[in-house]
Amino acid sequence: MRSINCRTSLASILLLASVARGANLEPATLGAWEGYIDSARKQMEERLDAREAFLWVDDAPDRVATVRSGQIIVSAVGRQTPKRVPDGLIHDWIGAVFIPDVTLQQVLHVVRDYARYKDLYQPTVADSKTLPSDESKDRFSMLLIDRSLVAKTALDTDYEVCYRQVDSHRVYSVSRATRIQEIEGYGGPAEHVLPEGEGKGLIWRLFGITRYDERDGGVYVEFEAIGLSRDIPSSLRWLVDPIVRRVSRNSLSTSLKQTAQAVRSCTEPANSKTQ
Repeated sequence: MRSINCRTSLASILLLASVARGANLEPATLGAWEGYIDSARKQMEERLDAREAFLWVDDAPDRVATVRSGQIIVSAVGRQTPKRVPDGLIHDWIGAVFIPDVTLQQVLHVVRDYARYKDLYQPTVADSKTLPSDESKDRFSMLLIDRSLVAKTALDTDYEVCYRQVDSHRVYSVSRATRIQEIEGYGGPAEHVLPEGEGKGLIWRLFGITRYDERDGGVYVEFEAIGLSRDIPSSLRWLVDPIVRRVSRNSLSTSLKQTAQAVRSCTEPANSKTQ
């Protein structure tokens, strides 16, 4: 345990030194990101084909059994995660949880209550608000606090989410961050918001695909989270890469766990009244 803690501390110190200069989001990095997201969208469309499984967990029988038993599973997408692009890294992870004794509409009611995210997803979400939306898109904002590898970083973010009904028991959503701005000196007298694409570069872009499938006496929730960050200096990759992967895995697992807990806490009182 001491060896792991020492490695983590050393990686944090080295990475902090490497990002202290800050980084800018370059056009080549953004172009590679857009290409990757286009590919992710196409893969989502393939899952809507009757010949493809709607859920990732259905691609392997052991995944379904594991999630159905109450465990949360998380896996990297592709052979290389993070994937290196010009001056950046693309992080792509997918995870799933099964929430028993709930309906699809009950789950959607909770996950679309964006104003409550600050209560449901602590401590990462410090604040959240629902923004003016329309019939085609939900919009909301979040203040994110990142304590992963380096000194605390705060991000002021906006999102839009599109929901699509596949049939009576299946829904999917596509979400993307429309604005991500780092807050430098958060909580201090010199706190100020940096222009988009400037700062430490720990998170430049975020994109997500969520699938909901009501069956087996509950709802499967499957979330693929894709993010873009600055690159890690080649001299530090051997040390930092394993820690970055662990942080990504744990972050997605925690998010799915908190979602399941939120749904249960909101639906148990209603379910008890109907019994």
